[in-house]
Amino acid sequence: MSASESATRTEVNRPAVLIVDDEPDLLELLSLTLRRMNLRTRTAPDLGTAQKLIRAEPFDLCLTDMRLPDGDGLDLVAWIQQNRADLPVAVITAHGSVESAVRALKLGAFDFVSKPLDLGGLRKLIDNAIRLGARPPAETGRPRLIGHSAPMAQLRELIARVARSEAPVHISGESGTGKELVARLIHESGARREREFVAVNCGAIPTELMESEFFGHRRGSFTGAVVDKKGLIQAAEGGTLFLDEVADLPLHMQVKLLRVVQEKTVRPVGESSEEKVDVRILSATHKSLTELVALGQFREDLFYRINVIELHVPSLRERPEDIPDIAHAVLLRLGRRANSPTPSIADDALAMLQSYSFPGNVRELENVLERALTLCLGGLITAEHIKLRTAARPQPPAAHVEHAAPGALGDHLEDIERSAILRALEKTRYNKTAAAKLLGMSFRALRYRIKKLGIE
Repeated sequence: MSASESATRTEVNRPAVLIVDDEPDLLELLSLTLRRMNLRTRTAPDLGTAQKLIRAEPFDLCLTDMRLPDGDGLDLVAWIQQNRADLPVAVITAHGSVESAVRALKLGAFDFVSKPLDLGGLRKLIDNAIRLGARPPAETGRPRLIGHSAPMAQLRELIARVARSEAPVHISGESGTGKELVARLIHESGARREREFVAVNCGAIPTELMESEFFGHRRGSFTGAVVDKKGLIQAAEGGTLFLDEVADLPLHMQVKLLRVVQEKTVRPVGESSEEKVDVRILSATHKSLTELVALGQFREDLFYRINVIELHVPSLRERPEDIPDIAHAVLLRLGRRANSPTPSIADDALAMLQSYSFPGNVRELENVLERALTLCLGGLITAEHIKLRTAARPQPPAAHVEHAAPGALGDHLEDIERSAILRALEKTRYNKTAAAKLLGMSFRALRYRIKKLGIE
């Protein structure tokens, strides 16, 4: 092979980035920065040219400005999602344009970078995007989502999609459904899979220690601070920070977390200056953040920043057909732990489990099976070994639910609430602030109820 052929092959094998912008100075700056990172670059001055290049050539990343002569960056993000969903696209937004950044992430953008460009942050973004397509997700041996039901198939598809983004994800679902497992799968399937995954239970940290635990502290900043300490956010540098039970954060910590999400900076206790951090934030709670926002217990601006994409983990009673698969997997694990043959479960025991509502979800199912295993002889679990909580009744068949009486209590209460709000609005000539005062609730709570009840 000649030297020229070798050079040509090396050039072709380098990752390629398409830069879409109509400002020559910015194009030159970005091209120079990327070439120093040993990347090939192509440029396009407008939306039409970018689409032609993407159709004609393979790219590892598209970096686009928000404002283009024949459209905007959001149009290109949407077009790429329809035509080249495997191509990560990052958007350059104006400084402080939070709404545009969130819209881009919701449309499927990998990430965003704000003007004036921070070249250090830009390099990290590009590294993550290139790493995303460099190799398949690593097999870590961790437990995976079990079940063949339609809700689980949909959840797996959503996990695969959001893993290709850097957008904040909020995971909702009842206790015991596996929200942390979903967060780990997002991390392990994404560009940050080789970095740290730091899980934080927000409800388990004493309020007076929260700031130090999250942001770290400097030696001498308070009594007992004898050495510098790195915070949990800094410990997740380059990786993923998972905020479990984020609804339990007090309001003063919500303000500080908002700055971390928006500005990507932290200030350790006792430090006068902020330091940059590069973390992806995932969060979860079994509570309704929407209701907490309406009640003034959770900041609305933080809610919209961490809830860019929401994943709902279905409860076990929404997918009873998955119970046999989960039960067999749990028994396999219990057998390995006891270094004994895998226990089996009889059909009558499975039928009993499938008729139960499982308010504690998968976690409760695991406890039920572990208790049954201690009661059975010979490694076969039957219905007599299954002990369920009598307080939790099995769910009625779906047909009964569908034919419930139209005058159900919930509907009746909503009708009363709707009438009261309408009367208050009419009395105040549709002044919502005055109507809220008349009803004895906050303006935010009234606005939430109006939207939920469909009054407008």
